[in-house]
Amino acid sequence: MSYPEDLPQISVVFIFVNEALSVILRSVHSVVNHTPSHLLKEIILVDDNSDNVELKFNLDQYVHKRYPGLVKIVRNNKREGLIRARIQGWKAATSPVVGFFDAHVEFNTGWAEPALTRIKEDRKRIILPAIDNIKYNTFEVQQYANAAHGYNWGLWCMYIIPPQDWLDKGDESAPIRTPAMIGCSFVVDREYFGEIGLLDPGMEVYGGENIELGMRVWQCGGSMEVLPCSRVAHIERTKKPYNNDIDYYAKRNALRAAEVWMDDFKSHVYMAWNIPMANPGVDFGDVSERIALRQRLQCRSFKWYLENVYPEMRVYNNTVTYGEVRNSKASGYCLDQGAEEDDKAILYPCHGMSSQVKGENPIMSEKPCTQRIFRRNEE
Repeated sequence: MSYPEDLPQISVVFIFVNEALSVILRSVHSVVNHTPSHLLKEIILVDDNSDNVELKFNLDQYVHKRYPGLVKIVRNNKREGLIRARIQGWKAATSPVVGFFDAHVEFNTGWAEPALTRIKEDRKRIILPAIDNIKYNTFEVQQYANAAHGYNWGLWCMYIIPPQDWLDKGDESAPIRTPAMIGCSFVVDREYFGEIGLLDPGMEVYGGENIELGMRVWQCGGSMEVLPCSRVAHIERTKKPYNNDIDYYAKRNALRAAEVWMDDFKSHVYMAWNIPMANPGVDFGDVSERIALRQRLQCRSFKWYLENVYPEMRVYNNTVTYGEVRNSKASGYCLDQGAEEDDKAILYPCHGMSSQVKGENPIMSEKPCTQRIFRRNEE
């Protein structure tokens, strides 16, 4: 494929905390080796207050000797969490386009040109490179099928089937409209990102910011797309670097997003987390600045977003209960959709994923393609 010769340069930002030095360097080498040198202006490493001494002098010495003038290191004096660390990376960036990545990725050849081309065509696009998997124990790269990025009412991200208009094209290389993002990588015009409010600095650690950004971009006149021709592989780690209660912060962040962007549909988020709206017992902080941002940008309603961007999202009306259906005699087991080929609901250890049947009236799975309905007069 051919791309314009006058593509904008990119600053690549990696966030890390107590990452293995070898993995960080793999990410750095990979982006250098697979990005045209005239497009890669700088690499910014944001150390979110790591304890690992190897990530201090050894890292500094290596990158400054191997890549003099190309790599900047920003160090936080206290642990800010992924969200605010990415904001620090944006502040340090100087090129027209910024790419944000986890520090445990590998870039495929030709990843940058299609992403930069799409942003050059429309600066209000946020581009998500298609994600492949790196097996943590062998570092073998496993290609994933093309997918959009969606979420459930708890604002947990997940892969979803691309929209029908993309499937109808029959073009595997075409950009995929996506309601939100998984969060491990995205590319954005630097000035535009500032104009729309960056990430929400009032959110903590990570979780929910990726969904909130998708809502905000679409509701405020921009767009978000997965680009199959731009591929980045990602290690799904078995041990997470942040030792905080991630579930709590994901809940807190979800409520912030709901209060600002979801209008009356915010009740679905409270329901998904089993939290009363009147007295939630969760301090999600002051959202007045984010509400003012929405008003200033003259953003559309969440109803518009559901109808035009995420019509696949099921809206629950007259819901009696929401959550896993647990066995009263063995609470660790839930009603599960079971294997699709068997078409039988089963008991299975509770895991919270979308194949677990949700308690509603009627009872159904979150996945429309695997819906199971049980009427009250049937066993």
